[in-house]
Amino acid sequence: MFRNASLLSHSSRRTLFHQGTAPSRWRKRLQRTSLLVLGLGSFYTADRIFNASAITRNLRTLYTCAIITLDYKLNFTEEKSESIPELHARVAERMYNLFTSNGGLYIKIGQAIGANAALLPKPMQEQFSKLFDDAPQIPYSEVLRVFKAEFGRPPCGPDGVFEIFEEKAVASASIAQVHRAKLRPLAGDTEDKWVAVKIQKPDVAKQMKWDLGAYRLVMYMFEKWAFDLPVYFVVDFVSDHLRRELDFILESENAKQTAEFVASEPRLAKKVYIPRVYDEYTTKRVMTAEWISGVRLSDRTGMRLLMGESNDSTQATVSSSVNLSEETSPTFSFPARPLKGGVRSVMQTMVELFSAQMFSWGWVHCDGHFGNFICRPNPHDPTVPQLVLLDHGLYVRVDENFRRDWSLLWTGLLTADFKSVEQITRKWGMGLPDMFASVALARPVRLTRKNRKTEAERVTKELEEYMNLSQYEQSARMKAKLKQFLIDTDRMPKALIFLLRSMRIVQGNNQSFGAPVNRVKITGLWASKSLTRLSNLTFGQRLREYMNDIVFRGVLISLDVAFWTTRLKQRVLAFFNLKSPSFEDELEKAMRGLMRNNVGIDVGSAFKG
Repeated sequence: MFRNASLLSHSSRRTLFHQGTAPSRWRKRLQRTSLLVLGLGSFYTADRIFNASAITRNLRTLYTCAIITLDYKLNFTEEKSESIPELHARVAERMYNLFTSNGGLYIKIGQAIGANAALLPKPMQEQFSKLFDDAPQIPYSEVLRVFKAEFGRPPCGPDGVFEIFEEKAVASASIAQVHRAKLRPLAGDTEDKWVAVKIQKPDVAKQMKWDLGAYRLVMYMFEKWAFDLPVYFVVDFVSDHLRRELDFILESENAKQTAEFVASEPRLAKKVYIPRVYDEYTTKRVMTAEWISGVRLSDRTGMRLLMGESNDSTQATVSSSVNLSEETSPTFSFPARPLKGGVRSVMQTMVELFSAQMFSWGWVHCDGHFGNFICRPNPHDPTVPQLVLLDHGLYVRVDENFRRDWSLLWTGLLTADFKSVEQITRKWGMGLPDMFASVALARPVRLTRKNRKTEAERVTKELEEYMNLSQYEQSARMKAKLKQFLIDTDRMPKALIFLLRSMRIVQGNNQSFGAPVNRVKITGLWASKSLTRLSNLTFGQRLREYMNDIVFRGVLISLDVAFWTTRLKQRVLAFFNLKSPSFEDELEKAMRGLMRNNVGIDVGSAFKG
């Protein structure tokens, strides 16, 4: 009995012990969880307030990239070949969501990665083509804070920087937004001076080091672990130019340098204008430039109205959702009569401007999309158009040796000088000269002296073999080809990263208006002419270059015939209300076929620039 009582007593004590300690244990767990949540919440709040969420953004980046790398390691296998397209689509969606969620400099980084998106899987091409540089504007209170930090006074008011400052931004992008303002009148002023004030968003500078550090780590992960492709070599070059883009004093110097180049070129001096920069109202985070009224080239409806054209045979094949009232300057009034020359004259000037930058000046604007161009009646002759170039944050400079090689590459491609083309591409550390040549010209190029029929049969056979491969084998073949393309990244001129992007943009700009000008011919002629103007040529060498230029012009007659044949076809079919592809459309179609046949790359819309 006593033994049973003792056991009962022991059991009761154990029950009472557990009843007493269970709440205590749960209380400790709850306390620890509460402290963890409080700590994470405090960290998140402090990071958001004092560090512009830089750490949180980059933790999101590392997590996303780790998931992408793991996904490829586990699922990019021969056994899972049929699901590889879904794998590419998942990764593309994650990357797009990452860039858009983080915003700011991530948009610029995404655009830099996507600069040559044609070399990426098709789902990534499609996602990168949607990565636009726009963002909600910051509130006026933050603009006020920037002005007080930079100038020690508010934007307007009795002691303000400007007489009038419109609080609502007229445009807002990932790193900055633009406001319209009016300068205080000075003695002798006869008219109001309106200016565009570009203000850097405060968070961008805080986030820059973290973002570029994450970019470096991500590119390393993609090269070493995920894709096994040479991509890390571009990091230093891209990062340096993105840093420079955040310094508005450098941007103002870029604008002035471009204005000097334009003024020195008789073919462009009156056709192109660079807005004047006001140094006294410009700092590292605020830039003030002359306000220009006109129609942005992104507004195709407004441009056709300005130039007196209707949507007929030259109708763009790229659809537009741009609203006229949103894209046209609020102070611009359309002239009573359309400007002379049509859209063709505007596109001619644009292609010539970028050709001059590449071949003559060695000073290339690398963000020449339609939103950075304004067209207006020319102040020298209001009956013709003048092109205004905006946003001078991103430029690359190339030396005369590169310009000479770049010019020789273009002339060699258009005159079938295969030996010169191959020498230059090898010098730049690149294999597959056909592929690079096609990317450079944005038109199909085959560097071969073989019989055309034999070559066509070979290509057809290779295409049939390629189509019979599994998804894994096709991707493996593409990877192998790309490694053959980038043989020695140390020798590759890094400026090509942005230069080829600029070429894609110019091609897309011309294509969006139905290709009214022969872009390839204009660029080729400028390349040939620049060779006659190289410094340090002897008299004999310069004479030889002039003779080569004359021969080159004769060779381009066949290209001109092809262009005008396509234009005539457009006009004839338009008469019967039928659409016809433009010259750029046909080049792109052939280009896609070449890239798919030779490299296994399915080029999508991102290739349009």
